Amino acid sequence: MVNLNINGKTHRIDVDPNTPLLWVIRDSLGMTGTKFGCGAQLCGACTVHLDGKPVRSCGTPVSAAAGKKVTTIEGVAASEAGKRVQAAWAALDVPQCGYCQSGQIMSATALLAAKPKPTDADIDAAMDGNICRCGTYPRIRAAIHKAAGGKGA
Repeated sequence: MVNLNINGKTHRIDVDPNTPLLWVIRDSLGMTGTKFGCGAQLCGACTVHLDGKPVRSCGTPVSAAAGKKVTTIEGVAASEAGKRVQAAWAALDVPQCGYCQSGQIMSATALLAAKPKPTDADIDAAMDGNICRCGTYPRIRAAIHKAAGGKGA
């Protein structure tokens, strides 16, 4: 049994401690906003926050999340940065197909929580590894600046 704090709620889950956190979130708890992309921690579609830091849940064993706060896309709006990022995403119509966007939003929210006024270089570094096959990178960058209250706002 593993005790998890996900989006402020405690869950007691009976799974192998090596089970990837992604599958516990999606299959055991039914929160399907976190996506499976590559399964190799390379694309960022499965990004969640672990104690406020973005991690790839496809490669994070559930045992590594025990005793920590996990935030998924379903709970990101509980933070002020998460609300601003989601509002900016909607205002600038960022998604095209949308598949990668939960991971993009999670990485962007962690960036703004750590660095409220990021530069383009900060954005590039924080978003590195979050792949968008539709190529919405210019809108993602603009939305992050908008959420930070900067250009594009």
